[in-house]
Amino acid sequence: MWEWWNGILSGEIQIRVNPAVSFLIEKTIQKHSGMLTKDGALVIKSGKFTGRAADDKYVVKNEASLHTVDWDGKIRSLDDDKFNDLKVELLKKLHLLKPETYVIEASAGADPVYSLGVNLITTSAPHALFCRQIMRQKKENNPLGTYTIFHDPDLEFDAKRFGLHSSTVIAINFKTKEILIAGTSYCGEIKKAIFSVMNTILPDYGVLPMHSGASADSKGKVSVFFGLSGTGKTTLSTDVGMNVIGDDEHGISERGIFNFEGGCYAKTFRLKSSEEPQIFNAVNRFGSLMENVVLGADTREPDFNDQSITENGRATYPLNFLETIINDGRGEIPSNFFFLSADAMGVLPAMAQLSHEQAMYYFLLGYTAKVAGTEMGMKGVSATFSHCFGAPFMLRKPADYGNLLKDILRKHQIKVWLVNTGWYGGHYGIGKRYDLSFTRACIRSVQKGLREDTSFTQDPVFSLSVPDGLDNIDGRLLKPHKLWGSEEEYFKNANELKIKFDENFQKIAGVS
Repeated sequence: MWEWWNGILSGEIQIRVNPAVSFLIEKTIQKHSGMLTKDGALVIKSGKFTGRAADDKYVVKNEASLHTVDWDGKIRSLDDDKFNDLKVELLKKLHLLKPETYVIEASAGADPVYSLGVNLITTSAPHALFCRQIMRQKKENNPLGTYTIFHDPDLEFDAKRFGLHSSTVIAINFKTKEILIAGTSYCGEIKKAIFSVMNTILPDYGVLPMHSGASADSKGKVSVFFGLSGTGKTTLSTDVGMNVIGDDEHGISERGIFNFEGGCYAKTFRLKSSEEPQIFNAVNRFGSLMENVVLGADTREPDFNDQSITENGRATYPLNFLETIINDGRGEIPSNFFFLSADAMGVLPAMAQLSHEQAMYYFLLGYTAKVAGTEMGMKGVSATFSHCFGAPFMLRKPADYGNLLKDILRKHQIKVWLVNTGWYGGHYGIGKRYDLSFTRACIRSVQKGLREDTSFTQDPVFSLSVPDGLDNIDGRLLKPHKLWGSEEEYFKNANELKIKFDENFQKIAGVS
């Protein structure tokens, strides 16, 4: 029951515990914090933060985190006293200024053996709605413990007084199982804080946490799609003929794969019903929450091509808004791992099979590319490396995750593939991006099983095993050096990227 918060909240605060979706939507509109689309979805804006506040994330350094968290990484620390001071300040402001507070009780982790309790205390109705729609229904038994999130998007801490990087704080305390989020209205901070907790706890149970989407075919064969934001996890895991397990966060143990969440957090930029019908329909209905999406003033029609607020528009909806899902969020040991890289250099093959050694290499690299417009002031193309395809949320040493992957690949017959969802025929600005239909056709061919006589050719730069042909796909489209106008230019760019690969891999040590 909800009596756990008794003593945390008191005074004249009106506490709403697990309010209905309709109630939270009504409250948001009453407070002029959001509006409805023509189809009934709720649209809000997140203010100055339209993405994660990566520089404002902290972990409390104490006996619960000292020997677990990779303090050599870019992780800011707080001590117990500073965390407590911030918590007291947040609760004080909440009691004095917020007459109504929302409590959401939920869980993370579809496998009951690896379930985490999640309690959100927030001053914001749309964020309560977000938590309700993205997390799983509350389980009475949560073997991993229960974490309480104290959330006030309007509170800005005095950075000088508290010795902070800025007035915004996202802080995790593994000893007290508490999380503080203040000074940002970006909904994704809630889900990524819980993701970070799961990623830190699960390796101690022999479970590999994965920044990935996952789905299963009609026979139960599971495919997992690893990738950074914008590489296609959600899109590719939500394909015709596949049953969705989840779109973003999973764990794999000897019991199989399981989703952490009960909902999806899909990017909306350039969303089309013709290309992603399931996602489009799920986004455009009552109960869905859109974030930083532009609406027509009179039509209330969302314009998914308008990036005047941000290119990082998002929509949150429960998994059961999709037509084909795995209801319990679980699946068998996967048949295929797909490592997704949106290669803006245009030099990686569209599809290549990886050996176990290569799988470790590319898993620890976590490569994709950023292009002009995705970050303030950025020009041209930039190679991005994020170990395990999720470094900001993987708080342990890369070796902890890499060794788990190595053990899984040794024990199970999982095939690993590198998929370029980016460019070909030239780098960004010159070449073209692979059509979604082409990438899906490549993946579908692998999922149903390659013909026994399928031959492979070794890529001349990256030594990858590239199929000479796939079902109804011209083998030439799988050989990137043949798609450039100048092979000399291709090899120049490919070798430059390979050097960056090797340099970044050398920075990651400790995987035996």
